[in-house]
Amino acid sequence: MHFQIPRFKSFRFLSLALIIVSSILFTGCSPSQIASSASPNYTNLPRLVGKATVVMTVKGSPITIEVDGDNAPITAGNFVDLVQKGVYNGLMFHRVVRDPQPFVAQGGDPQSKDPNFPPAGLGTGGYMDPQLKIERLIPLEIKPRGKKEPVYGKTISEKPVLTHKLGAIAMARSQTPNSASSQFYFALADLGFLDGAYAVFGYVTDGIEVVNQIQQGDRIDQAEVTKGLANLKLPQ
Repeated sequence: MHFQIPRFKSFRFLSLALIIVSSILFTGCSPSQIASSASPNYTNLPRLVGKATVVMTVKGSPITIEVDGDNAPITAGNFVDLVQKGVYNGLMFHRVVRDPQPFVAQGGDPQSKDPNFPPAGLGTGGYMDPQLKIERLIPLEIKPRGKKEPVYGKTISEKPVLTHKLGAIAMARSQTPNSASSQFYFALADLGFLDGAYAVFGYVTDGIEVVNQIQQGDRIDQAEVTKGLANLKLPQ
């Protein structure tokens, strides 16, 4: 599965919107691995009931993230659970796009922890559940404004509650909607054309200047849950 956010070439930013949306996708996964959109409760996945705060340190500088389980309980729960497990510690930002316009800083591929892993292969990995021996995949989860519950397993045309504004954190995925795992990206600008297609699950509340300085190849020193861990509900 190749987790890849839109690529920019030597074209004008606005003319790339459709190309970008299609290239934000990754190569597909086996259908047997993908969370079924027919199971809206997803009881086998972590869930965040409420909000949590995660502090991610990059090159010694902290980034504070408010993770929103009120509006994206499964996506937020997955991220907080992986942070708590230490999955993100030492991982690389393998793709940072600022040309021709600020776009995204993407990381979270567990393969990037190995300094000898070929850089060209990064963006293909996800979190492997050590007990189940399979990759954990989560559904596309987007809550439209004015609705009580998120929509699962498909993109939406309505305006979502959580939008791709500067400092948003969202999940990378493949062409299959229910294929996100551990890879995430920070929005380096307002990216409204991605709204409804990718799952935002929180926002940077402090340290956006650190996000804006992330370079491709930089690593996450550490990520930790500093508040709201009690809101994380794990599968029984």
